Amino acid sequence: MTSNRALVSGLFFLLAIRLLAMIWVPLTDPTEARYAEIARIMVDTGNWITPQFDYGIPFWAKPPLHTWLAAIGIEAFGSSPFAARIGILFSTILTLAIVWRWTRSVSDSRSSIVATLVTASTGVFFFSAAFVQTDMVLTLGVVASMAGFYNGLKGSRSWGWLFFLGLAIGLLAKGPIAVVLSMTPIALWMIWRRDWQTLTRLPWIGGTILCLALVLPWYASAEIATPGYLRYFLIGEHIERFLVPGWKGDLYGSGREHAKGTIWLFWIIATLPWSPLLPVLLWRYRKTPIFDDEGLHLYLLLFALTPLVFFTAAANILIAYVLPGIPAAAILAVILWTRMRSPGGFWLKLGLAEITVFTVGLICISIFDGTRTLLPTEDRLVAVYQGRGRLAILRGRSFSSEFYSKGEVTKIKSMDDLSKWLAAGDGVLVRRADRDALDTRFGSALSFLSEDKNYALYISNGAPNVQ
Repeated sequence: MTSNRALVSGLFFLLAIRLLAMIWVPLTDPTEARYAEIARIMVDTGNWITPQFDYGIPFWAKPPLHTWLAAIGIEAFGSSPFAARIGILFSTILTLAIVWRWTRSVSDSRSSIVATLVTASTGVFFFSAAFVQTDMVLTLGVVASMAGFYNGLKGSRSWGWLFFLGLAIGLLAKGPIAVVLSMTPIALWMIWRRDWQTLTRLPWIGGTILCLALVLPWYASAEIATPGYLRYFLIGEHIERFLVPGWKGDLYGSGREHAKGTIWLFWIIATLPWSPLLPVLLWRYRKTPIFDDEGLHLYLLLFALTPLVFFTAAANILIAYVLPGIPAAAILAVILWTRMRSPGGFWLKLGLAEITVFTVGLICISIFDGTRTLLPTEDRLVAVYQGRGRLAILRGRSFSSEFYSKGEVTKIKSMDDLSKWLAAGDGVLVRRADRDALDTRFGSALSFLSEDKNYALYISNGAPNVQ
């Protein structure tokens, strides 16, 4: 049986790998580089109220907590991938700390370490642990509120305050969806439990005041700074997006459409290598009452299933949407796991082996500069061009090029505009599919410098206004 020391070593091993990846792997387009660039613009402009999709263009799609975390890192450490990611990693560590403490309060110290390791080594959780986007910060809020509510009902005032703090974190991370993902399993569980008197153990008045005091000032300030924000975010993003067929109100590009029900397939992939574990355990105990008297098992199961059920009918989804329920699935699996005679060995080794193989592969690819060949990022092209003239991008937008150039990329809409803009020493990023058209139009006026997965880099030879 694996010792507690070995389990803790496994956690630190995962942390070390994630720290190396934060430095080693470049920001990728479109998601991570976009959020990192929004954070960089926040620091550059000094506007900490309204995140900006581009200079002067407000970003209304998400609240700012994840942007604040990335911006604080950039403010402290400069404009780098590590700096943009460090705040998200901090959110991950806080989430794992709550998983550890909550599991320990309802089980034992060994189960708490195993549950934390299982959560941390789950594929999508490990990947998202320092990925610049909203979902890990949302997960922190949901896990805090769910853990706080359950332990708060048992009489712990500090856990009860955590419930309201978690709601505030979720509302500032991604909006009302945090309340839905928390309150849906809580409501269903309370209806099943029917012990309404225990609700009085939570600090409802003080907790509500705390939550509102943390959340309302920003929402009000955002609406005052950019009128129309609340209507777009609360109605457009949360209602019309899902209920209005062919909704055309998205200001920031089209979403990623998938067949309805795909979220369940995403869960199987995202929770590797652990995805078979919970269904196998539930099947094994199908003929025995697995739901304990205090309702913890049912509480965790509802918590784990809510994101899947909620997004079953949605087509515009991402694999990270399963993230908030993963800690609950891990805790439930480990608690059921302890009923077996030999909990620990095979699955824990498999989880660490998965991350080890991933790391070795990453190192091998990086040795041959493969991360920049395989990943959608223009960091190398920006580095190649650094110190020359102005840089433009033709008919598109690359957030990674904007981040790595610190916003010094001019967006050009057409070949005609490019011919008027170019001067000696200027460079242009062109999608590889447009290279033939560019060569036909400009010929020897441009010289090829380099290329990556998506773009080719050219430099002007000093023949502007080419017709």
